[in-house]
Amino acid sequence: MSGPHTASWRFRLAAEFGHRDVTGDVAKLVAHSGVRYGIAAVSVTGSTGAITTIEYEDGALNDLRRALDLVAPTAEHYAHNARWHDGNGFSHVRPALLKTSICLPVVDGELSLGTWQQIVVLNLDNRARDRQVVAVVLNGV
Repeated sequence: MSGPHTASWRFRLAAEFGHRDVTGDVAKLVAHSGVRYGIAAVSVTGSTGAITTIEYEDGALNDLRRALDLVAPTAEHYAHNARWHDGNGFSHVRPALLKTSICLPVVDGELSLGTWQQIVVLNLDNRARDRQVVAVVLNGV
């Protein structure tokens, strides 16, 4: 097959650390694409969302949230809050420290992920949000 293969998903996530495992969705797109060797690029739209890989279990998720609380605390003074008065300065800093998109290798027609590695989308805004995840699978051969 030639050309990119795309999909998007939309779902509601809770405020501040709403999360969802999208590994299965991306893996299905890769399988349906027919791409044997290439790249799967996955992105969450919006400046207060993030996407990462982590073991999708309560302990690891709690550890990530605690780390974000230490690096970009919700109660800290942010210039963004002073300008816009929306209280979500931390919500913009946290995704910048993580990432809003990732690229993953496709090898032998499958995502190249570790056993305990899942693709997780996060809503880091101070309000619940509908988040859109967009994925593109590109043939590397």
